[in-house]
Amino acid sequence: MAATHILALDQGTTSSRAVVFDRSARAVASCQKEFPQHYPRPGWVEHDPLAIWASQWSTAVEAMERADLEPRDVAAIGITNQRETTLVWDRETSKPVYPAIVWQDRRTAEFCARLKEDGVEALFTERTGLRIDPYFSATKIRWILDHVEGARERAEQGKLAFGTVDTWLLWKLSGGKVHSTDATNASRTLIYDIHRNDWDDELLGLLKIPRSMLPEVKDSSGRFGESREGIPITGIAGDQHAALFGQGCFEPGMAKNTYGTGCFLLMNTGDEAVASRNNLLTTVAWRLAGKTTYALEGSVFIGGAVIQWLRDELQLVRTAEECNQLAASVPDSNGLFLVPAFTGLGAPHWDPFARGAAFGMTRGTNRAHFCRAALESIAFQSAELADCMVKDSGIGLAELRVDGGAVRSDPLMQFQADLLGVKVVRPRDIETTAAGAAFLAGLATGFWESRDEIVRRHEVDREFVPSRPAAEMAALEAGWRRAVERTKGWES
Repeated sequence: MAATHILALDQGTTSSRAVVFDRSARAVASCQKEFPQHYPRPGWVEHDPLAIWASQWSTAVEAMERADLEPRDVAAIGITNQRETTLVWDRETSKPVYPAIVWQDRRTAEFCARLKEDGVEALFTERTGLRIDPYFSATKIRWILDHVEGARERAEQGKLAFGTVDTWLLWKLSGGKVHSTDATNASRTLIYDIHRNDWDDELLGLLKIPRSMLPEVKDSSGRFGESREGIPITGIAGDQHAALFGQGCFEPGMAKNTYGTGCFLLMNTGDEAVASRNNLLTTVAWRLAGKTTYALEGSVFIGGAVIQWLRDELQLVRTAEECNQLAASVPDSNGLFLVPAFTGLGAPHWDPFARGAAFGMTRGTNRAHFCRAALESIAFQSAELADCMVKDSGIGLAELRVDGGAVRSDPLMQFQADLLGVKVVRPRDIETTAAGAAFLAGLATGFWESRDEIVRRHEVDREFVPSRPAAEMAALEAGWRRAVERTKGWES
């Protein structure tokens, strides 16, 4: 009997999910589990690699049980993952030599500053499309090699393997037989030449990273290997690239923004790797049949995580829904601007030394205003990215497709449309990241025939249309810019 479903593994920053899709691209079963976050020092963020694996494996098993499936019923597995998070493990034992250093981690900020002082940032940007920043994987690898006893010697002997989370999951799924990644994840490491499609030996030399640690780079859709249960693993893409694919943004100029822990705005630029003049990143959107599609990307480090902060640290609300209700209960933030630069500022500022702050508080500021300011901070940061993207690409934004957990917030989506002055399109299925991984896996196996089939399956839930005067929004944006400037360089 032919396999009837695709299993998508969606490994995120705070939780792991598994989603089972049928041939109509409908999610028929899913499971999600959170796992611990570790903050050993200010600015440091770590995960336990074994906890990542355990949570992801258990969700896969449970999702398949809920769908009443056996391994033989699954045509393929697709993987999508939090990007830049860095793992190093022993090839023989599969034991990590250090906790996973998460993309939000800032411990290498001073090292990145020294690299910039050495005048090599232009070289890194030309080759990789990225900025020198603690965000990316390479300086995290260097830190592990320099700070874990014996790690550099073992790495130079070929005994250690590096991987982003997709590579770690692939290694574990295959029983340690496959050490590979795809072009999207490789393009986020700061050591991958996105033009030549290969690891860059000169950059590796500058960072003193042995090439033997690195995984083989493959297309985003194709055969990577198979699980220990014999299921083909045929699709891999970093979460933001998978979301762009899942949203059907296949033509140059089409853009999506994912509102998760952070926010990530990507615009398809086709076969041209557009060099940004406005501090955005040039990245691989995906690579199919050896052909690379590129994208411009802007990254917001703290998006939906600011709502978690209100809930967990300040305890102003019990749930995200309560935050939405409170935000909707007031007409505006009463002059309050909340800049959630808890781990520095991403694009277009790239300031790892910025820190969070609230400006404009008065005696009348209440928790509803804090909730509204928190939601508005997500939209302000995303609007900055969109403005830079339009300037770089020369393409006006016709609409913004959105996904991720935070897009359930109607107040946020409406404010985003008002800021951008274009409609914001929310799909019926807001978890397009998992769908993108499934589509990549399914296309490789013939489970789905073409990208046209994916476009036909894209269903819209609601379109948010701008409703406030442009002059009013411009005044708010000016206030936001003032607030952001005052957070910069706090830790330097």
